Amino acid sequence: MLHALARLALALGVAAGALAPAHADRAREQEDARKAVERGEALPLVELLGRIRAQLGGELVGVSFERKHGRWVYEFKVVGEGGQIEEVYVDAATAEILKREGR
Repeated sequence: MLHALARLALALGVAAGALAPAHADRAREQEDARKAVERGEALPLVELLGRIRAQLGGELVGVSFERKHGRWVYEFKVVGEGGQIEEVYVDAATAEILKREGR
């Protein structure tokens, strides 16, 4: 019994440690977005969504923010009516849809 508890504690510790890098990445991504908006290089997410929400074509289930090819890009994960997941890449400064993947 004690060995089982020790193995469980170890497994939970390893799992928690695996989440730490993902949390750090998310915090860095949020900081990048905040700074880009402050510098006028990106629209705030709420404003951008107001412009393109109808064009996404499904239920929004995830968003990320990163630099791609010299510009800031919001990447939206959208679940369509048929259950398919699509990634929609949007220029963060102009709200222009750049690319769709997964349709």
